[in-house]
Amino acid sequence: MADYRKTPDAVARLTPLQYRVTQESATERPFDNAFNDHREPGLYVDIVSGEPLFTSLDKFDGHCGWPSFSKPVEDANVVEQHDGSHGMVRTEVRSKHADSHLGHVFDDGPRELGGLRYCINSASLRFVPLADLEKEGYAEYRHLFDHEASQP
Repeated sequence: MADYRKTPDAVARLTPLQYRVTQESATERPFDNAFNDHREPGLYVDIVSGEPLFTSLDKFDGHCGWPSFSKPVEDANVVEQHDGSHGMVRTEVRSKHADSHLGHVFDDGPRELGGLRYCINSASLRFVPLADLEKEGYAEYRHLFDHEASQP
């Protein structure tokens, strides 16, 4: 198993926006972020630790301005907790190993995909393209895309 940890070096490499989102639980602007309209096949990992979080296979258009996913690729890498900030009651989503703020999960996702919408800040993610999974140390996730790769 890989060692996914939050290190001072990883935090120091964050952009100001990535730092505010992951370390201070901020939210990036809707519709003005890297992965809202991103369609390339691959794996989304924590920007701080590299722990695998979501795949493009579970990504859908949530019409909310942020990347939306129906489920995490590894339940053990995502922690959900009560968030009563800003006068709202929500469920916050954080990465397990780096404790990065990722976004929130809502129960208004597509029913056919399980009914959940993980609404995630692009600034908390790094994208690993399908073609780079092996060289970046995520070979164990390649099999998830085998059906997609065989499509014309």
